[in-house]
Amino acid sequence: MKKTVSLILASLMLMLTLSACSGNSGGTSGSGGSEGSKNTGTTNSGSSGGSQEVTVWAWDPNFNIAALKLAKERFEAKQQDITVNIIEYAQDDIIQKLNTGLNSGTTKGLPNIVLIEDYRAQNFLQAYPDAFRDMSDVIKSDDFAEYKIGPTSYDGKQFGVPFDSGATGLYIRTDYLEQAGYTVDDVTNIDWNQFIEVGKKIKEVTGKDMLTQDPNDLGLIRVMAQSAGSWYLKEDGKTPNIADNPVIKEALETYKAMFDANIVKMNSDWSQFLAAFNNGDVASVPTGNWITPSVKAEASQSGNWAVVPIPRLGGSSSSVNASSLGGSSWYVMNMDGQDAAASFLADTFGSDSELYSDLLEQIGAIGSLKAAASGSAYEKGDDYFGGQKIYADFAKWTEEVPKVNYGLHTYAIEDILVIEIQNYLNGKDVDSVMRDAQTQAESQLQ
Repeated sequence: MKKTVSLILASLMLMLTLSACSGNSGGTSGSGGSEGSKNTGTTNSGSSGGSQEVTVWAWDPNFNIAALKLAKERFEAKQQDITVNIIEYAQDDIIQKLNTGLNSGTTKGLPNIVLIEDYRAQNFLQAYPDAFRDMSDVIKSDDFAEYKIGPTSYDGKQFGVPFDSGATGLYIRTDYLEQAGYTVDDVTNIDWNQFIEVGKKIKEVTGKDMLTQDPNDLGLIRVMAQSAGSWYLKEDGKTPNIADNPVIKEALETYKAMFDANIVKMNSDWSQFLAAFNNGDVASVPTGNWITPSVKAEASQSGNWAVVPIPRLGGSSSSVNASSLGGSSWYVMNMDGQDAAASFLADTFGSDSELYSDLLEQIGAIGSLKAAASGSAYEKGDDYFGGQKIYADFAKWTEEVPKVNYGLHTYAIEDILVIEIQNYLNGKDVDSVMRDAQTQAESQLQ
């Protein structure tokens, strides 16, 4: 007993030391964890003598942590040999701690399992391939949505266990559509040019903007690019692909056309983004399916929403009415306890369709496991959306998302583009914007 207590105290001291080395994080977007997601919460179950412990790091208490708790409950109910300990950090803290630990050449103080956003995964897999366990022997990549395999694999090995789908949709106010003389069919499988025209009519008739945007958040550019199977980087995931990329050019031109049409309500943070549609100030929300609970938070609008496929780029023949925004996956660290950690993931997020039904019903999480899409929870109509089976629709759209290589520099390039896009909106020509962004990216990243 004394030895056990000493080990627990030592672990706590190590956690406190690591926490002190990292600054506070204040992620505010849907993919970044909340300010409350700091290094304060740990969920343990009492472990019996001889039980092996698996530690998991994740962010967001209402989504990822909640999903882990459900998975832990189902897993521990079936066996007594492995105890799962869940530790909550903000996403930025997790990134910092991983980089600090792996740069030092050790996994000491790191968890057995860590959640990593798909946009960031290749940074870790390519920089530290020996730090993560190859999961090819316990999961089948074909069991998951194809677009999730690119960011979670490297050098022919499947390292990540794909988790939530970032499949996008166009959330649309049906009452505003009707007032402007449209039906839901009129905005189903349309391109962005048609979207803008509908927005102009809605603005004319109702006075409502079509969408809300933060000019510092380029999520919509990402959505447009992936719909055409393109990205800021070439297929190698390292070489900037901006200046001569026709998809990026059309995405930028479309983005500017929305502002020029005066159908965009500006916002500057997450709370303003939510308020724009909860207050009824905009007619649509083109984004990832993870926004569903936030849309439904305004009970007075029940029955006045529908979800249709995300618009496509009209000038790109490769663009489809499906894309992704956000999403994360689970990774096992190559350290003592890795087989127990792999067993937990394989038995839960890697194969358990009933778990995904529970995740959908209890926290609104749509998984990327193909088998889960046939669960009864996906076939239920949602009264808030007029009885539409929105989860079945999102499951279908998940399988249609084009696969791209997010590579190493998504956010670094967006730091450059944010400034250049402001110049573009203020009159700089698009070719110069793309050329200058390419030059800066090549200078900074290669």
